[in-house]
Amino acid sequence: MRLGISLAALCALSLTFAGCAPSTPGSASVATASAPEAFSAERLARIEALLQQYVDEERIAGAVALVLRDGEPVFERAVGWRDKEAGDPMQVDTIFRIASQTKALTSAAVLALMEEGKLRLNGPVSEFIPGFAKTTVAVPGGKPVPAVRPITIRDLLTHTAGISYGTEPHLAERYAAQGLGPAAGFGWYTADKDEPVCETMERLATLPFAAQPGERFVYGYATDVLGCVVERASGMSLDEFLRTRFFEPLGMRDTHFFLPEDKRERLAVVYARRADGTIERAPEGARGQGHYLEGPRKSFSGGAGLLSTAHDYARFLEMIRNDGVLDGARILAPRTVALMRTNQLEDAPGGRGFGFGFQTVERYGANGMDAPGAHGWGGAYSTTYRIDPEARLVMVLMLQLLPGPTDLGEKFPALVHQALLEPLAGT
Repeated sequence: MRLGISLAALCALSLTFAGCAPSTPGSASVATASAPEAFSAERLARIEALLQQYVDEERIAGAVALVLRDGEPVFERAVGWRDKEAGDPMQVDTIFRIASQTKALTSAAVLALMEEGKLRLNGPVSEFIPGFAKTTVAVPGGKPVPAVRPITIRDLLTHTAGISYGTEPHLAERYAAQGLGPAAGFGWYTADKDEPVCETMERLATLPFAAQPGERFVYGYATDVLGCVVERASGMSLDEFLRTRFFEPLGMRDTHFFLPEDKRERLAVVYARRADGTIERAPEGARGQGHYLEGPRKSFSGGAGLLSTAHDYARFLEMIRNDGVLDGARILAPRTVALMRTNQLEDAPGGRGFGFGFQTVERYGANGMDAPGAHGWGGAYSTTYRIDPEARLVMVLMLQLLPGPTDLGEKFPALVHQALLEPLAGT
């Protein structure tokens, strides 16, 4: 059974887990006996050593790292602190704010609706959000101009709709007046909004965008718009759709938009980076710890709203790696999954493209040691993940540090790959 992790295996691989003997954060050594033959146990230990170094240097409070090969754990480790000030150690089942890692799940939800004939990839967004029928594009120093064509579902999936987070100087004031953009919070953050996400997206449609549809890659609210599309096309809230179509079939029991009260003590604290690189506890409120516990619980952000664990998110990624099925649960068709991990952009600057929900690697060396065909992304709280089909790997690194990303997003996959003693296919 894929991703079937026994208590004994967890106790061997993990620093702390319910039912295992307690230990001091970072004090235990990696169990080497469980490392598959293709991996060097000594080299895998470098992952823990680096994470522990970052904890000791107060560059992060703590982290959870999980590596799967063929769905089985190669390395799983909790290091440091869930709540440093309270002396509460990080656990392998700690829950994290995953921010933009939400985007891959929302993109998969859109494609599931495509499979049911409820939407078209090349169909206009205005079929579901009428305000998008006639959008405009901002011109620095001038009046907005009409969009040259309607924005499509495809544009949103590939971040080529021209929709930013309103960070541009000529957009910031307009976006803030509508409760959007960085001046109104983190820009991407909506958990504090006392309105459904579709109301926010309808308001977004009245604002000028950063580029013409199809002109270039622009990262922003596109996947939040898709979250509204999912709601309108399915007749369900995004929360209900993801829960019934993905979380429950995949056994993702700890993935939520807003945390149940009985899981409060498992949510990791957010830390902020000082100018010298050390950390301090982020303040309370939407700009710090957030409203995932006590917020209005009305806005389900398809672009940045979810909470999850390393284990839960790895379940989703393993389904993607396994062409849409996991433990007998068929979530997506193989050809649908292929759309997600195939570059959909006309070019791939630096050897990296973008599919329907994932950044893609088009040549070896473009993204560290990721093989061509690898894909992944990360989140604003410094979380990161990769799927490497050639190596049959899923990699997840969870921590809570703002601003993100950190250099661990590049170092962690490199340390995983350097521990794999098989050559790259075709080299």
